[in-house]
Amino acid sequence: MSEGAQSESAQNDDESAVGVRTVVLTGASSGIGEVAAAALAEQGARVIVVGRNAERTNAIADRIGGEALLADFEKLDDVRALASDLLERFDRIDVLANNAGGLYGTREVTVDGHERTFQLNHLAPFLLTSLLRDRLVESAKDAPVRVVNTASMANTFGNLRLDDLEWEKRPWRGGWRAYGTSKLESILFTRELAERLTGTGVSAYSFHPGTIVTRFGGQSPLIRFGHAVTGGHYGRSPEGGAGPLLALVGDVPVKAPSGTYFDRFTAGGRVNAQALNPQLQRDLWAATEASLGMAPFNGFSAS
Repeated sequence: MSEGAQSESAQNDDESAVGVRTVVLTGASSGIGEVAAAALAEQGARVIVVGRNAERTNAIADRIGGEALLADFEKLDDVRALASDLLERFDRIDVLANNAGGLYGTREVTVDGHERTFQLNHLAPFLLTSLLRDRLVESAKDAPVRVVNTASMANTFGNLRLDDLEWEKRPWRGGWRAYGTSKLESILFTRELAERLTGTGVSAYSFHPGTIVTRFGGQSPLIRFGHAVTGGHYGRSPEGGAGPLLALVGDVPVKAPSGTYFDRFTAGGRVNAQALNPQLQRDLWAATEASLGMAPFNGFSAS
């Protein structure tokens, strides 16, 4: 081991000893992710700022005293590399916040052959969480650990079809239905993750941050129209929208069962009827593993 690696390892050990929380935050280079990263750093957390734009991601990490890691979730190899870097550099992870997401006005396919919305909003966070799962469970032996997934009230107009996860058989219509479906998938993923990690000390939550004025969905004609007619003031600011995320990733206990979906700060927010189907959440999990070529994971023993 090099001197630099020894020094970094020693730093990790020292920080864990004094209770510094390590928070991995994707989608942290803009919007509510950027705001949350700064607030967490001010609270004393060690924040891993994950983004795909090198200039913005590095600038934010430098400004808040965090650490920058680059990954484009439209490339699954980037997700795998990110997980590898995290496992190599950090002995424990206290919070994994899957906040990156996107809405696309036209249907396009990634380099991995998946529809972009499905990959960015569901496959990539599922893969990252799965690759970090053992480290999260190991970390939870010392202190509670959380996985937090950014969902949306758009889940209510989603329509999950296991025979059309890639949205090949239905009209695109600006991508809104596909986006809502991906957020429905986030809620189902969160609930099934909570089930499979029962007894490990790792809890999982999803939430709707509210309608936020950010760069998000810049390719959508509807969002561009909303920006135009309201002068960019049709929703909350990122500062206001980051509140629910901070509540779930902070060090205050969450007073709701693992697997809960929040509509901003309200537990048990309104969801699509499909989100209440335990068999569907299990079937989606299996279909996602198959899409990613992963071996089945059925959960840890509570012992």
